[in-house]
Amino acid sequence: MNKPTKTRSPWLFVPSLYFQQGVPVIIVQQVSVILYKKLGIPNDQIGLWTSLIIWPWILKMFWGPLVDLNGRKRDWVLVMQAFVTLALAACAFAVTTESFLPITLGIFLLTAFISATHDIALDGYYMLALPKDKQAFFMGIRSTFFRLAMIFGNGALVILAGWWEKQGVPIAQSWRGAFLVGAAIYGILVIYAWMAMPRIAADQPSRRMRDATPGTPRDPEVPETPEFIEAIKSFFSQRKIIPILGFILFYRFGESMLTKMAGPFLLDSREIGGLGFETQQVGMILGNVGIFFLVCGGLIGGILISKYGLRKCVWPMVITMNLPNLFYVWAAYAQPSATALYFITAVEQFSYGFGMASYMVFAMYTCQNSKYSTSHYAIATALMALGAMLAGITSGYLQQAVGYFWFFVAVCLSTIPGMILLKFVPLEADPETSAPSRKEEICEPTPVPAGNH
Repeated sequence: MNKPTKTRSPWLFVPSLYFQQGVPVIIVQQVSVILYKKLGIPNDQIGLWTSLIIWPWILKMFWGPLVDLNGRKRDWVLVMQAFVTLALAACAFAVTTESFLPITLGIFLLTAFISATHDIALDGYYMLALPKDKQAFFMGIRSTFFRLAMIFGNGALVILAGWWEKQGVPIAQSWRGAFLVGAAIYGILVIYAWMAMPRIAADQPSRRMRDATPGTPRDPEVPETPEFIEAIKSFFSQRKIIPILGFILFYRFGESMLTKMAGPFLLDSREIGGLGFETQQVGMILGNVGIFFLVCGGLIGGILISKYGLRKCVWPMVITMNLPNLFYVWAAYAQPSATALYFITAVEQFSYGFGMASYMVFAMYTCQNSKYSTSHYAIATALMALGAMLAGITSGYLQQAVGYFWFFVAVCLSTIPGMILLKFVPLEADPETSAPSRKEEICEPTPVPAGNH
């Protein structure tokens, strides 16, 4: 029997766990774009296939309750991390085969499924491991270290592949080496997670927690609703669900389109509207530049929301997040040197870290007062992934139809619906709308205070 460990600071496990959460997401959704571009796949096909393989992050709402009801979330996290390591190693060898496109797409799809399951368990573990007064503050830390995974994937791994490429190593073999390095580093982090993650008394299957609660006999006259269905139904029955769904889908629609085509924009030749940079330059621009501003953006966002609340912070955050899109319109028109793109990326990373804190806190507000908090958060993040997928599919076809300049103009315009919906969604944890029913109050597992971990 696993016993709860002594007190352990969230700083010892939250940053590394959310970095690990980000690595497979960044590799599947963004590094794959650069990989396929270097291997000669056209933009419309890149946008289509690298968007379709994110379906597991959308469908995870349907198996989120299975994670809630079966096993400890800590165990789920560690097993899924081990599978991610194996998937990265498999991709390393698949990329050098003649049929690399369907094989690597299949591996990326499997990686997405593993990663989506890992997300469900980790987010549920986070809400149990941290008291509510620390969750908003560490949301900024989460976003920052998730974003640092982009620096690892789009930065370090892409630069490494580009360096081998410049040494005369064939492109496919360069990427094989980069993926093997990524798998090795991720495997080391899995070992660290096993040692660092505290065992928590409240980390039990929801069914066991319900059955262990005294004084809650089931009325045999009342048919029991399957918990899988009840978890999903209770999310979609909350007040103002229509604007909530619209906001989740469209808040970052423009940013998702821009992210999908940023790599091809930097790699494509200037004759067709791109900037013609080398692979190593792209790795530096997309992955490494602006790390200081990124960290500051995520930290400041989490601290401000924790201090002033989402309602007061969200408008400055959404404006800050979307304004840097205008820089890409200018870049597509002026076709500047790499120096200008370093500055643009630094501003964009700060803005992204700052703005995403509000988005994630809003998602948490929609679920944290339910006994199915893990399942509800899985639904919210799945809907985020659906919006990103639709934006990604649109991006490749739109860019090829209108060119990079008008594509980035369309990106700016696509941010407007999300901002309009801000006037209609609840921007705070409203006890009148989100408090659990009496039955849920009885059944909901109470997170163990931080001092008892």
